[in-house]
Amino acid sequence: MPRGGRNAGREAWPRARKRLGQHFLTDPRVLARIVDALAPTSRDTVVEIGPGRGALTQHLLARAGHVVAVELDATLAERLRGAHADDPRLTVVARDVLEVPLAAAAGTDDYLVAGNVPYYVTTPILFHGLTAPRPRRAVYLVQREVADRVVAPAGTAEYGALSVNVQALATPVVAFTIGPGAFSPRPRVDSALIRLEPRPDPVVSDAEQPAFSAFVIAAFGLRRKQMRRVLRTLRAVRIADADAALTVAGITPDARPEVVTPDAFARLWRALERTAADRG
Repeated sequence: MPRGGRNAGREAWPRARKRLGQHFLTDPRVLARIVDALAPTSRDTVVEIGPGRGALTQHLLARAGHVVAVELDATLAERLRGAHADDPRLTVVARDVLEVPLAAAAGTDDYLVAGNVPYYVTTPILFHGLTAPRPRRAVYLVQREVADRVVAPAGTAEYGALSVNVQALATPVVAFTIGPGAFSPRPRVDSALIRLEPRPDPVVSDAEQPAFSAFVIAAFGLRRKQMRRVLRTLRAVRIADADAALTVAGITPDARPEVVTPDAFARLWRALERTAADRG
């Protein structure tokens, strides 16, 4: 049992706060499977997002060398710090994780991430975790619907801007799904654990990513339109320039955003950037 665990009695923890989207994972079998999916070793530092009452934290400490737990709820952070006061392998940071550079918190560019992510802030946290320097591996417990969108291939109903922007930088897989009964309080939907590993060949550079992401989001805002019309609407380009950019990207003018792969989106975005630079 990790040090400090005996002090973490249930009576010490406050109730879940609905405002913060707190659903605490309580099933020890699921907790163990999460750590197995992350596969930390005694040489690894793990940044844990939203440790809550520390159930996953204890499992991580049993296998990782160091855990940096970032918790928005100051009361929970203080209780967690006290429960593990005699374990120097745990650092508790009482801050909004979106304001914390993850590599800086880990103290190294070679780190792992694990998190039971509040549903209302899932997408921002996913992209925060894809900010360079990216973790070597990350696992996130998210709403099942979001997991399906993250891993969806082009041409499926679930495929969208989230799919493209994650898959442009990382390879996502659904490790397993989890029913509401594993949580307290029970959420109204199923959850899933997704595992992300950075692509060795990201389709855009770190410098390009913000503008590329904005372009993809705007394109899917017009997902029912053909790509020629999408480009004409978003970039006000001539038909000839739109068709030329689509040809370079290997996309037919009558295709819709939902069938365009992340790689093709990147080729298209770069072609449009070159056209804009030539005209400027």
